[in-house]
Amino acid sequence: MWDDFLIRALFAGLGVALIAGPLGCFVIWRRLAYFGDTLSHGALLGVALALLFEVHVTAAVFVLSALIALSLLWLQRHASISSDALLGLLSHSALAIGLVVLAFMTWVRVDLLGLLFGDILAVSWLDVGLIWFGALAALGFLGIMWTSLFASTVNRELAEAEGLKPERAELLLMLLLAAIIAVAIKIVGVLLITSLLIIPAAAARRFAPGPVWMAGLASGLGMLAVTGGLLGSMTYDTPTGPSIVVMALILFLVSLTPIASRIQHRIRHAKIAD
Repeated sequence: MWDDFLIRALFAGLGVALIAGPLGCFVIWRRLAYFGDTLSHGALLGVALALLFEVHVTAAVFVLSALIALSLLWLQRHASISSDALLGLLSHSALAIGLVVLAFMTWVRVDLLGLLFGDILAVSWLDVGLIWFGALAALGFLGIMWTSLFASTVNRELAEAEGLKPERAELLLMLLLAAIIAVAIKIVGVLLITSLLIIPAAAARRFAPGPVWMAGLASGLGMLAVTGGLLGSMTYDTPTGPSIVVMALILFLVSLTPIASRIQHRIRHAKIAD
């Protein structure tokens, strides 16, 4: 029988994995891994500002992550610096400013390791409700915008020609990434959020016969990583957030084995036959 805090942790992790899977697919398709790192590093500054002004941490992290995403869009259009340089500038600057702000707040006790690597065992039922509400709302928005998002990912010019408004779809994607990072910070922490987005999606890519299948399979693998990571953490007394990411990595490595390759080959042949 699992204790109450383990049940809360499991439901919280499953909620994050549910939406992290589809969003992670777009991160891979659009090669936005560094962008995810930028938002996650900015999350630490959001936490620092939340403690400084005594506001809700998740709301502060979301607002700051959204501002970073909007700033990137603006800088890409008006600055003469390459996108990767802009991402590096925003990422490391936000992380450094967040650490400096936390250092000046001597009256506040901050679990820095918990912020960096997560503390899923400390989530409350309110956190669980917020995570699932956010995940389901994000899935709804993603479903509505799926066609325009995927079309602009494959061919932006064609999407514009068909009137699908790719700029609006890209803005929504960035805001959804900001939202998932805000709710996931308690699960795997600032430094590991991008891993939960990318690794299950990368493993799902090996088997999925199509983009929708890949999004669903990425969610399933993320949920399996959360469950396995929690069990491993309880069994071997290891940090929970990193254990979840290690479990996701194991699933990805399994996807590279010869048996997995044969399964992938059969799926592709079955798709061709259909």
